[in-house]
Formats: sequence, structure tokens, C-alpha cells
Amino acid sequence: MAGSGKLLATPGVSQVEGSAGGGIVPWAQLAGYASDEQWSLGGFCSRASVDDYRLDVCGIQANLFDRVELSYAEHTFAVPALNTEIEQSVSGVKVRLYGDIVYSVWPQLSLGMQHKSLKDDAVAVLLGAEDDSGTDIYLAASKLHLGALGGLNAFWNITARHTEANQLGLLGYGSQQGSERIYLEASAAIFLSQNLALGYEYREKPDNLRLGEQAWRDVFVAWFINKQINITAAWLDLGSIAGQPDQTGWYVSVTGYF
Repeated sequence: MAGSGKLLATPGVSQVEGSAGGGIVPWAQLAGYASDEQWSLGGFCSRASVDDYRLDVCGIQANLFDRVELSYAEHTFAVPALNTEIEQSVSGVKVRLYGDIVYSVWPQLSLGMQHKSLKDDAVAVLLGAEDDSGTDIYLAASKLHLGALGGLNAFWNITARHTEANQLGLLGYGSQQGSERIYLEASAAIFLSQNLALGYEYREKPDNLRLGEQAWRDVFVAWFINKQINITAAWLDLGSIAGQPDQTGWYVSVTGYF
């Protein structure tokens, strides 16, 4: 059966690396509305545009019986100053380990992996990256509290990620001066109505290349028109990218489920 067995908006939206979640942070939820006896398929396209760069992403997602999520995304990162584009593919898998964001006492817990590979590593090598591919591993915990804030639904997520990716991997992976550690990501949202959410996200990132890479932040509005389509818009603060400071701008994403 095609997936329709969950409450509206509970899968979240499409994360920039292909997983279900917010715009920049993967959440514990799996893509689509499949229950444990259903499956779902979806696709999305997103654009992030800041002062000196633009990132276009399109991808697909599958949810198998509310246990396993599979995803694939293609990144195209435009650098107008260099008259070039950097392309990257991201293959993801996420497994629900425990719970449900609504019905279990404790938060839903999921373990995910995202393998990323550059199609051309010329810019990454020039900046001092060691590799043209890498694998992120993350653990996410999510919970939706019904009617928790004056009758409004409230949501939160915390994700811990192990990664060596420089700017999501678009500038390669690792460096001689880089070090491995766990990075924190978090999201929170309030549902102003059944199908409209207002939220905030934060994502720590490594500065392996010593270019002043900073945490990402966004403020988003997600509109869940129905269980087949949702639209997200956000204001972005991405800090310094490749030495260019104060990269702020906008983000928009559309996801459809079949």
C-alpha cells in the first residue's frame, strides 16, 4: 500500500542532503507517510541562494514500512566569481531504531548514513582537501508534543553527526590540519495550525580548511498543503563560505509524495 498512515506534517520536509528532516538538519522521522505495513516514494527540489553562491538540489526518497529510508540527491553548487559549478552526489540510508515522534513516551531515535562524492575535485584540491568523497554518520532524536504550547503542537530534534565534510563536502573532505569529532545539529518548530509550521535550525560544521567555516542557521516556514505536497521557505545565515564572510540569503524547497 502507498503510504498515508501518519498524521499530516509528521515526516517533516526534505533536508538538503536528501533525508527527511528540516532544510539543513536530518531528523529522526523517515520520509513520507508510510506506516509499518506501507511504503512511500517521494521527490524534491530545493534552491539556496546567498550573497556569493547558489546551491541547487534535487533528489528522491523511499520509506520502506516505516523502518528504513533510502535517499539520493544531486548537488549543483554555483560559484559565479570563478564561473564554475561544483557537482556532488549524496546517497543516504536511515534506520528507525526506536519509537514514534507522537505516540512513544521517549523520542523517536534513528541512525543514518550519507555517502557523498564529488564529480570534480579541482576546487577541493586547490583549497587543501584530502579526499573527494566521504561518509557522514548521524544519530537523530525527534519528538512532537501535541498541544504543548497554548494548544499548539511543538517539535524538537537533536542530531549528532560524525563528518569530515567541508561545506557539506562541496569543498572536499578533511585536510592535513583537520581533526575528527562529533558535531551538533538541532531544530525546533511550533505548528501555528495543522499544516503550517514556523521553526529554527542550527548546524555545526568542521573548519578543516581553516577558511573560517561557521555554523549554519535558518528560520523557516513549512506549509503542508496535504500528504502529497509541502513547500518550505527559509532565511539563511551560512556564515563564511570559502573565505567569503556573511553569506545570508534565502531557501525554498518543494517535496511531493506518490
